[in-house]
Amino acid sequence: MTKECARTRIPVSTYRLQLNSDFTFSEARNILGYLSDLGITDIYTSSYLKARSGSLHGYDIVDFQRLNDEIGSPEEFDSFVDEQKRQGLGQLFDLVPNHMCIASSENVWWMDVLENGPSSIYARFFDINWNPVKRELKNKILVPILGDQYGRVLENQELKLSMEEGSFLLSYWDHRFPIRPDSYIQILSYRIKELESVLSADNEHYIELLSINTALTHLPLYTETDPDKMAERNREKEIVKRRLHVLYNESPGVREFIDTNISMFNGVKGDPPSFDLLDQLLQGQAFRLSYWRVATEEINYRRFFDINDLAAIRMEDPFVFAETHKLPLRLVGEGTVTGLRIDHPDGLYDPSQYFNRLQRKCYIERGLEGERLTGQEGEDGRAAAADRLGRDYDEMIFSDRHAKPFYIIGEKILMRNEEMPDEWPIYSTTGYSFCNLVGGLFVDPSNAAAFTRIYKRFTRSTENYQQVIYDKKKFIMQTAMSSEINTLANYLNRISEKNRHTRDFTFNSLTAAIVEVIAFFPVYRTYINNWNIVERDRKYIEFAVTRAKRANTNVNPSLFAFLADVLLLQCPPDFNDEDRSQWLDFVMRFQQITGPVMAKGLEDTSFYVYNRLICLNEVGGSPDQFGTTAKEFHEHNMNRLKNWPCALVTTSTHDSKRSEDVRARISVLSEIPEEWRKRVAGWSQLNKKRRLPLNGRRVPDANDEYFLYQTLAGAWPLNAENESEYGSFVQRMKDYMLKAIREAKVNTSWIIPHPDYEEQSVAFVERILTRKTGREFLEDFELFEKKIAYCGMCNSLSQTLLKIMSPGVPDFYQGTELWNFSLVDPDNRRPVDYERRTALLEDFKRLEKEVPAEQVAADVFAHWDDGRIKMYVTYKALALRKRYASVLREADYVALEPAGGPAGGHVVGFARQYGSHVFVVAVPRFLTGLLDGGQRVAIKAEAWKGSYLRIPSHLPPSYEDVFTGRKARTEEYQHNEALHCADLFDAFPVALLYGSNDGPNE
Repeated sequence: MTKECARTRIPVSTYRLQLNSDFTFSEARNILGYLSDLGITDIYTSSYLKARSGSLHGYDIVDFQRLNDEIGSPEEFDSFVDEQKRQGLGQLFDLVPNHMCIASSENVWWMDVLENGPSSIYARFFDINWNPVKRELKNKILVPILGDQYGRVLENQELKLSMEEGSFLLSYWDHRFPIRPDSYIQILSYRIKELESVLSADNEHYIELLSINTALTHLPLYTETDPDKMAERNREKEIVKRRLHVLYNESPGVREFIDTNISMFNGVKGDPPSFDLLDQLLQGQAFRLSYWRVATEEINYRRFFDINDLAAIRMEDPFVFAETHKLPLRLVGEGTVTGLRIDHPDGLYDPSQYFNRLQRKCYIERGLEGERLTGQEGEDGRAAAADRLGRDYDEMIFSDRHAKPFYIIGEKILMRNEEMPDEWPIYSTTGYSFCNLVGGLFVDPSNAAAFTRIYKRFTRSTENYQQVIYDKKKFIMQTAMSSEINTLANYLNRISEKNRHTRDFTFNSLTAAIVEVIAFFPVYRTYINNWNIVERDRKYIEFAVTRAKRANTNVNPSLFAFLADVLLLQCPPDFNDEDRSQWLDFVMRFQQITGPVMAKGLEDTSFYVYNRLICLNEVGGSPDQFGTTAKEFHEHNMNRLKNWPCALVTTSTHDSKRSEDVRARISVLSEIPEEWRKRVAGWSQLNKKRRLPLNGRRVPDANDEYFLYQTLAGAWPLNAENESEYGSFVQRMKDYMLKAIREAKVNTSWIIPHPDYEEQSVAFVERILTRKTGREFLEDFELFEKKIAYCGMCNSLSQTLLKIMSPGVPDFYQGTELWNFSLVDPDNRRPVDYERRTALLEDFKRLEKEVPAEQVAADVFAHWDDGRIKMYVTYKALALRKRYASVLREADYVALEPAGGPAGGHVVGFARQYGSHVFVVAVPRFLTGLLDGGQRVAIKAEAWKGSYLRIPSHLPPSYEDVFTGRKARTEEYQHNEALHCADLFDAFPVALLYGSNDGPNE
């Protein structure tokens, strides 16, 4: 337990809300009472800063300093906050520090950069390479937005010049680009003599136009980076625009002159030479429009992953940090935001620096608000108070480098056995590690080899998982992210040229070496930010270089040796400070690229290619690791309690590939390899006629078909008899299949789609799911699905309870308190029916007062398919967690030994103890072997007979079940005290027991 937890507001539980135009501040306000009653202590909101119009996720921010008006007005936001505080709820806010959306003219910072290039006062905000390998792009930004080659788009009259309020703009459909002010002369001086003959040389409007042209010639160049010159340009260009706007409105003659010129610049369709004027104008801009496919090779601004519309921002710049954090920090100071979730810190240049700066600013802002509330601030004293608070924070950090005064978590994806960087002053991650850990508990590791054989036999695939990752990471670097690799190689080439021992390495060979090392990189990234490399990072670099060297025996080993020296900062002793700075800069830029390559190659490609058991294909997961042992689960929980006790633990997020309930079902397949083998072989045969040949091959291919059957098993609706619900499900499956095959990038892709393959794959889904054409398949599938759904229900309840009672902060994704069979976004952003949920919770609250808990538990268990049972488990367990929040935060973790008896191996349990308080958690798993085989799927009545869960002697003998109210008492079993499994699971699928010992109370 860290002392920071004791003095910082730590959530007891969080609930993710996806805010957008379909779910606004007002609608969120209306459910805060419900969430509080459910047991949630902190709402966890998606970003509600100003995003691109129509955004449903909020990550495409266009203005960090404004609220998103599509989510609600400032008054509606204030009402939302007032209700949040009235309910006593905290707020974990999703802060996005990596990027901005640049595909909207609402982003005034980016628009200014397009207008003024390197001389823009906002140029420092974006990570732009103004001197790229392609010389034609020097001091320009490549904007790969056109739907066809530039020349065709131009001559098709899709690029339109216009003027608004004294500013010239270029439009391409909905996109707008500002024309460089000093190039206005090309428009305003064209045919100028004709205007003189119309107005006369001494006409005041004509003279004013000449004066404007003169002012434009005196603007500092758009390549000017001297701060004073930049400020002058920024000031004077706006004056010129205002003058031009006034002149345009005051002089009909000038207005007609400008309008005619604009029309002439826009050209005449069918007359190619008529577009020369606009072409010449565009050649001189600070941006270069291009066909969107060019982005993969030539784009010269760093993107968020490979998304052209999202440009990376330079958060390492203190000024950029200050400007982008004004509003979030104000909300922190006001107490509206009580915690921060930082999106994708691996994309930052220096995550450690960022987190330290953020903690410091949060400490200052909260301190300033405290002084304001006590009347001690005063207008003149704010700066002095901030300075004093900053010194206080620095002293605190000096005395304790692990001090964390504000609750901050990072969306850090850890690979298997990777540890969190302990130098980060945050409370750990958003919970992906736990998600995969707990999910793996319900995958039977003894059947790994069997599933590998089934998968390879069905798909005729010979690739192993590690080979798939290697291949797909290289594929991403050679296609979607080749421009980033080229830029990195250019930096490395400059370093190699500084030393006579390395200058002969060619650009191509350096590029190839970078690709190979990144392809073998075992984690998302390292975190080197100075000349002292920690052992953790050294180990990962040496591993990747060694593997790359071993796989490329035809490459001169000195090439990899050089790259290893660079990455490990083994700089020649004669390098000066500037050389060393460039060396370290390369390493830090290299680190920024390995993460996106891993994410795109692993999560967004390999996870749709390697389909042995797709419940394992989850963010942060290792699909080649078939299941989690109980021992591993307990060890990770104890490690979290020791080192990161306030980390989020989750089972579903907005980024999940499949919801927890879908994965819980698919994991059941791992228990029945032989039955699964027969089923998929039979289904494939039944559906053979629904697959139509395409150029001699099957569509969908065997791998996609295998993927589909698992998806259906996981996502099948519980109310498939309902025509409307089933119709919606079929459409969702068609949409999902299209997304999945594009993500796999094998038979089609987002960049180069294969329409015939896509159409036939989607048609296959429809044919096998249509009651008439797919009747035989559906009859067999639905019979099989009953068993999968029942066992999946038990798995899901088990996951939920383990999450709530494990060390950490349990996090819930919106809507998952009832059954939720969603797939990856946008499927998981469908509206949540909170009216139904509120009514169900009110019913539970009423029943608690009227009938025994055992009766309520029996009723929800008997009708488990309506989802109330999951809400009941969530509600009752969260209530206990909330009541004993301080106890459970301090409680020891006791791993309960494997249970004894014939069904003992089907139970996982642990206890939490603090003082006199003891909580016992027990859940079943691998239940297919315990089913009774009757008409109604259920556990055999005698399944738990003679099986026990061992209870250490220092724990109490008597307990009460939170869900059923039943009493349970230990019995002697093989010279140990134990709880009878029948007492735990006969009346309800999972058990949460409370007991007490003599000792201090809470």
